[in-house]
Amino acid sequence: MMRAITLAVGVLIAAIVGFMSYDWYRTSNAPGQAFGAPFALVDQNGAPITEQAFRGQPTAIFFGFTHCPEVCPTTLFEMDGWLKSLGSEGEDIRAYFISVDPERDTPEILKNYVGNVSDRITGITGEPDKVAAMAKSFGIYWKKVPLEDGDYTLDHTASVLLLDETGDFFGTIAYGEAQDAALAKLKRLAQS
Repeated sequence: MMRAITLAVGVLIAAIVGFMSYDWYRTSNAPGQAFGAPFALVDQNGAPITEQAFRGQPTAIFFGFTHCPEVCPTTLFEMDGWLKSLGSEGEDIRAYFISVDPERDTPEILKNYVGNVSDRITGITGEPDKVAAMAKSFGIYWKKVPLEDGDYTLDHTASVLLLDETGDFFGTIAYGEAQDAALAKLKRLAQS
């Protein structure tokens, strides 16, 4: 009996936390505004890009950096695979790779890096303070970690953010999430 009560309380707490998280995301931006703050950065071709790029179609965005040894290349490869697997179902989904290392990730470097993986994903970078403000407004964690050789790496959020066609938060795909689960989320996003 006590085990059943403990389980019920645990399920209730999980449901409350889930609802509060959803409600926070749902109400954290005004209706008609893109999730996160307005921004003015550049894409991998050096062209200006703003939050308007995240409106008018469903969007998948990932924050990372080109010197990343594992998480970023893996996630880009997976994103490209998911989009290919969706075929025509996912043709309206736009995908972006936003650098949290703009000091090293110039538009040219991003174009080569992303282009080696996918023609469906667009790289975004910009001035360090503008990138930092944009990433912070999206709730992205990142931190420079010095290496013994004087170089550095970055710890960062490893989830793909999903935005609906209005630019509003739709969900996430966690790093290492099963392909079937990721595809199901992207299919729901494409139909939103």
